[in-house]
Amino acid sequence: MLISRRTILRLAALGLTGVFASRCGSGYAAGKVRIGVLKFGTVSWELDTIKQHQLDTANGIELDVVNFAGEDATNVALLAGEVDMIVSDWLWVSRQRSSGEDLTLVPYSTAVGAIMVKQDSPIKIVSDLKEKKIGVAGGPIDKSWLLIQAMAKRDFEVDLPTENDVVFGAPPLLAEKAMDGELDAVLNFWHFCARLEANGFRRLVGANEAAKALGATGPVSALGYIFHEKWAQENQAAAMGFVKASTAAKQLLSQSDEEWLRLAPLMRAEGKELEKLRDRYREGIPTRPIAEEEADAAKLYAVLAAVGGEKLVGEAREMAPGTYWSGLTR
Repeated sequence: MLISRRTILRLAALGLTGVFASRCGSGYAAGKVRIGVLKFGTVSWELDTIKQHQLDTANGIELDVVNFAGEDATNVALLAGEVDMIVSDWLWVSRQRSSGEDLTLVPYSTAVGAIMVKQDSPIKIVSDLKEKKIGVAGGPIDKSWLLIQAMAKRDFEVDLPTENDVVFGAPPLLAEKAMDGELDAVLNFWHFCARLEANGFRRLVGANEAAKALGATGPVSALGYIFHEKWAQENQAAAMGFVKASTAAKQLLSQSDEEWLRLAPLMRAEGKELEKLRDRYREGIPTRPIAEEEADAAKLYAVLAAVGGEKLVGEAREMAPGTYWSGLTR
């Protein structure tokens, strides 16, 4: 979603950004990082780990987590300067940069959605999806859906949007419909896919597999920690301190099963679901040099621009330079 300055000012006039004032205040001690996140989103697992083990103070920052009810609200808050950082995708960053904003990102997770089918489903390969009922989370221009579409059309000669009954909906609702057998297959966000795996489903094809088929040399982070370049330049120690705290949290989560048991109540998961969420999260920890991710994202941008068009990327036909933060390569 592209959010203009005019929109921000209109929301402010309606009082929708004023809720931050009492919490955020007008001044901040050096090293404080305000991050806006969805209250029950998966990012909260990592941030809770940072706070629980004081990884923020160990790296010279004070992390202030500001919860929001929806993604659009976090975007508005960042553009309005009410928070220093949010989590969103690289495509949104590129579009904002092409419109004059100085947003940039650090990779957060390569975990992406997948098309899921029941274990006993006769659907074995992508071409078996033809004329099936498919649920899709995220809407018609969701990146995972577009990448899988492009791969299916090129490699399997299947035009998923026109040859199937496609149902768009909210992730929890589609997961429930898939469980009830109302859908032949469902493309959902990674954590819903993990829960489905724990309940008798298997992955048919993931967005990362589609991305590799379309030219990526490795996993590309679907999401990143996003901030203004100017803020990072003026607060270099805080920006790097946060990156180090995030890295330390990921290392702990990659090694400690006990930490996941501690997080279980926050995750609202237990047993097989907790294990699948843990394993898929670990698989999504970025390990590649940022330059490699940036190069692959640029390749995928061209594919997405061709399939999603102006509704997805705006007028820019190439990924904007600086989408990935250069501070990590210095």
